[in-house]
Amino acid sequence: MNASNPDVQNLWVCQGRAGIISKGYFYGQNPLSHTTPAVLAQLSLSSLCSVLLQYILTPLGESAFVSLLLVGFILGPTLWGRSSFLTSVYSMKSIQTSSTFAFFGCIFYIFLIGIKMDLGIVKRAGRKPVVIGFLTFLFPVTLNLIVAGILSGKREMDPVLLKSIWHVAIFQAVTSFHVIVCLLADLKLVNSELGQLAISSSMISGMCSWGLVIVILFITELKHEPFWILLCPISLIVLIFYVLRPLMVKMIAKTPEGKQVKEGYVLSIFIMVLGTAFLSEVLGHHVVFGATALGIAVPHGPPLGTALENKIESFVSSILLPSYFVLSVSRVDLLSINSETVFVICVFGLTSFIGKVLGGMLPALFFKVPPVEAFSLGLVMSCQGISDVLLVQHGHLTFLVDRQMYSMMVINMLFVSGTFTPVIKFLYDPSRHYKASNKRTIHHTSLNMEFRILAGIYHQDSTPCMIRLLEISNPTAKTPMCCYVVHLVQLVGSLSPLFMYHEPGATAKLPTKDCGRIINAFRLYEEESNGNVIVNLFTSISPFASIHEEVCRLAVEKRTSVVIIPFHMQWRFHGIEDITEARAVNRHILAKAPCSVGILVDRGTLSASKHHFVYKIGIIFVHGRDDREALAYGLRMAKHAKVSLTVIHLIDPAEGAVQSLDMDLDDDIITEFKAASAGKKRHSYLTEFVKDSVELITVIRSVQNSYDLILVGRHHRSFSPIFMGLTEWNEFPELGFLGDVLASSDSQCQVSVLVVQQQVYRAGDRMNSAKNLLEDSAETVEIIFESTQGWKDIDISRHRMQPR
Repeated sequence: MNASNPDVQNLWVCQGRAGIISKGYFYGQNPLSHTTPAVLAQLSLSSLCSVLLQYILTPLGESAFVSLLLVGFILGPTLWGRSSFLTSVYSMKSIQTSSTFAFFGCIFYIFLIGIKMDLGIVKRAGRKPVVIGFLTFLFPVTLNLIVAGILSGKREMDPVLLKSIWHVAIFQAVTSFHVIVCLLADLKLVNSELGQLAISSSMISGMCSWGLVIVILFITELKHEPFWILLCPISLIVLIFYVLRPLMVKMIAKTPEGKQVKEGYVLSIFIMVLGTAFLSEVLGHHVVFGATALGIAVPHGPPLGTALENKIESFVSSILLPSYFVLSVSRVDLLSINSETVFVICVFGLTSFIGKVLGGMLPALFFKVPPVEAFSLGLVMSCQGISDVLLVQHGHLTFLVDRQMYSMMVINMLFVSGTFTPVIKFLYDPSRHYKASNKRTIHHTSLNMEFRILAGIYHQDSTPCMIRLLEISNPTAKTPMCCYVVHLVQLVGSLSPLFMYHEPGATAKLPTKDCGRIINAFRLYEEESNGNVIVNLFTSISPFASIHEEVCRLAVEKRTSVVIIPFHMQWRFHGIEDITEARAVNRHILAKAPCSVGILVDRGTLSASKHHFVYKIGIIFVHGRDDREALAYGLRMAKHAKVSLTVIHLIDPAEGAVQSLDMDLDDDIITEFKAASAGKKRHSYLTEFVKDSVELITVIRSVQNSYDLILVGRHHRSFSPIFMGLTEWNEFPELGFLGDVLASSDSQCQVSVLVVQQQVYRAGDRMNSAKNLLEDSAETVEIIFESTQGWKDIDISRHRMQPR
């Protein structure tokens, strides 16, 4: 073995025959000297380290890519000389087998990336992302090529470095679409304004960058077999898009709507992945070329793209991919890097970083993007990921760059992504866009003014109850209601979120079967409302980790008074269905919504009969602003001719002698209800004295099944004697104390519940002052309404099938 040349240190001539499977340690054998235990140990160790590092670094704002690179450095050859354990685990005997597993995982990971890519973004992109994307490609490439020309012409350097300098310049300047999307997903910024702009721009810059890389690699290979080098990839692409893709389209056509794809179809596509990867390797191209093209050819989204993602994503991303990074970083040799290579790579890294930041920032400023957001966009576009590792690794394996350059470029990736990803998280906070300048509550919207509601729907079964709730909100010609309904769909099988407006009478293709039924139900309700209600329908297909951003943004734009979302547990005829992911969405909306929020626990009592003579509504009132908000909603419902409203006021005798500003406000709204219900027998006011949590629960259980809908506030004073002990076994904190008592698994309550939270007042907001608490409902939402033309301020054209 030639130890003087780092590139041949991985060569080995012979090995002892130890077998594939070990008999075990107690038979006197070292399991790690056998291939199978060694590979299993490598996969387990890399996966465990990856999980631990992500657990530590994610709260600090680091992306998964940084964690994976660090796993490679921790388990790489830097520590082999000091750790006999790592040396035995990553022995030369097992490295060939583990490399096969690593590349196998890389093939399927890139295939998944291809599945999730939506080329339709390019068609839907407006002028702003096109300009930003093109300049993000042009600036770093131009700067790097200029620097490469200067360095190669005026500086004496190593011949190997001089030969590779142009390739290094291009490798450092590329931008990848999926790298940007994965970064935004890690930072939970996919649905933010910055994220949507970065996704659209990165698709443009990524296509330009990788088009340039492919051309350069082809030119490099043309010296050998020019005809075959061009013909083979073209033939493979033709095979994939004109033979294999039609087969996949037929698979989808033969799959009944709403049903899962057959296992045989999934297996056949896995065989296609392996076959196209094999053909790529045989034809002299990178093994992931065919897998990437096949992934792009797969129709993304359900049912096929979703099925493929569900089958292999967790195993590939969590088990195989960390091993790939360990093997990739194992080629990094820190001791072999000389100062000249460090200088050249650092110069290219700096110029490409400056070019990407300027390419993203300058056009964003031109399009009136705030400076901090424009700078954050430039930082996002400058980060690197697995595509860059693949590219420089391919350059190393094809002798376009040597080991020193490869090592330094990997270190540069770690430095750029590891340094600036937390900076992005620190600089850009999408929630600051949701802070309303005025109070957006039910209480502060006059009963004689327009009432705006944003309703979220996870499943079509929530539609009847939501419509009935809108109906009893009492929309009339004098008190019209504008409702924005958003169907919230989990994004699977794609990297690109979609927000679409459903224009009345349009025949656009609907994303899901449920979507059509929801649209038809709300359109019918709008028609039957005699012009008193305007319904605007949207569908948001996004990761549930960030879909609340769409809800909050729409609530700000439309100046809604309340957002109503279904509880994550849904009572159906066949039992209770738990939409686990929706619980986190509800919590995010409660924390960040720019208006009041209601969580609707639907048990079917509100929508059980279409011909209710009277809707019995109960409000359990204790104290606080959330209870006042619930009662304010009740006051609006009480004006409906078919609503019977009962307010049950629970009073703690110990607090009777204590007077505060908050209690004065409670008394004011109670007095308002008494005045509004005077002389109306269908409304009633009851008082119950409770001194502890036992009496509180007793009162609730005595009335919990007497109504069609119960309204409660979310927040109460936890130190109050009547809530003592309830905090210890709160099953659903998002529902508050009273909501949890009515919705918990051991509750005997069988009616629907609406838990109301008044608009959250953040520290520093002008709404947080004592003076503001004294403001009455004179501060209302300004409207422009004409009976013949509807609401003039609703601009629906800006929502038509455009990515946000």
